[in-house]
Amino acid sequence: MKVLRINATDTYDIRHMMLRNGRPRQEVVFPKDEDEQTFHLGAFFEGKLVSVASFYFENHPDLPDEYQYRLRGMATIPEFQHKGHSSALLKIAFPIIKQNLCSLLWCNARTSAMGYYQKVGFEKVGEEFDIPTVGPHVLMFKKIF
Repeated sequence: MKVLRINATDTYDIRHMMLRNGRPRQEVVFPKDEDEQTFHLGAFFEGKLVSVASFYFENHPDLPDEYQYRLRGMATIPEFQHKGHSSALLKIAFPIIKQNLCSLLWCNARTSAMGYYQKVGFEKVGEEFDIPTVGPHVLMFKKIF
């Protein structure tokens, strides 16, 4: 497996397949995808892109840290799930976030993925909420040291 920086457009196929299947493709083009401080990572297995994640310089109003990054659109194609690809993306992202003088990474995690996020050190904040057309989520964060 190899983790590399990729372009936002490289994430769209996996985002659509895993996060917005059956929905209009334009829903996988997220605001801030092309911002200067945004970065996207991809995990490759034998040259094939199998997992993606995007990181945005964006604060959540309910979290106190002055500078934060948001994780969004993390997804792995089914036959490569549970093989460490998403964790590898995060392992590469944490030092990049820290280098940008941020001490916190947050995400709106699908409730079905909450266990994974807890396993990699994220903590839940607040109550479950619903994102229309997407489903139940919880706010989670991880301190970056």
